[in-house]
Amino acid sequence: MRQERNPCVYILASQPHGTLYIGVTSDLIGRLWQHRNGVVEGFTSRYKVHRLVRYELFGDMEHAILREKQLKRWHRQWKINLIESENPEWHDLAAGLGFPPVGPRRIPDGS
Repeated sequence: MRQERNPCVYILASQPHGTLYIGVTSDLIGRLWQHRNGVVEGFTSRYKVHRLVRYELFGDMEHAILREKQLKRWHRQWKINLIESENPEWHDLAAGLGFPPVGPRRIPDGS
């Protein structure tokens, strides 16, 4: 059976206004699983960037890659504005795709 491809650009965040990661994939569910389970060592596992805060679907991978490159060139505030235009509370959109939501990140307070 041939797997259906859904080209997609996605933005992950470590927490609201935290570290951002922009990626492209043809299998968003599979890629989210990889990020959340630390299957691929690297930036997202090192900085715990697992909250899906935005994704855009495309008809073909070529357009998805062009959009990914465009977003990666943007200033950080433009990326934040883009996220907040449709997800002002920085909810974990992966919950709507069948994943448990990433909870709030706790920062040690020294007490």
